[in-house]
Amino acid sequence: MRVIGLAGWSGAGKTTLLDRLIPELIARGLRVSTLKHAHHNFDVVHPGTDPARLREAGANEILAAFPGRWALIHELRDEEEPPLPKLLERMARVDLVLIEGFKREAHPKIEIFRHANAKPPMHQDDPSIVAVAADIAFPGLGIPVYHLDDIPGIADVVQARAVPVETMVWFQQPDNRES
Repeated sequence: MRVIGLAGWSGAGKTTLLDRLIPELIARGLRVSTLKHAHHNFDVVHPGTDPARLREAGANEILAAFPGRWALIHELRDEEEPPLPKLLERMARVDLVLIEGFKREAHPKIEIFRHANAKPPMHQDDPSIVAVAADIAFPGLGIPVYHLDDIPGIADVVQARAVPVETMVWFQQPDNRES
């Protein structure tokens, strides 16, 4: 399983790019999963549903199975949010995991930059950024720069720069191998 991230400020278009990038990677024969980090709270369990009732009753995990999909909801209660390595360990093995967010982690990342955001570029301060996908040029940057609409080019860099999850430093640390 190989990993690469898409990182950028809110509103840069990370999810929009993923919407377009995933079909391109699947057309190339890859099995693709995503791992998204959200800074805001959202709920996949809707009030009044059976899973909501079970959560309210105190269940630690709820696995809901439906025709065509299943979802595991783990309530943290008083636990801290798990770090990226622990989340990746929980995922089924695929060819490629696209990580959205986790911009402060050390995995290889493509910066998604949109000029209208009026936020500073991140690549200047993050050596783990291996390419930039942007709506403006960054002449002489030293790493590849792709236009946000160059989906085949971005897919090429994803395939070239994604790394096996087992080679990541945080996966080699003993405390990240515990269950």
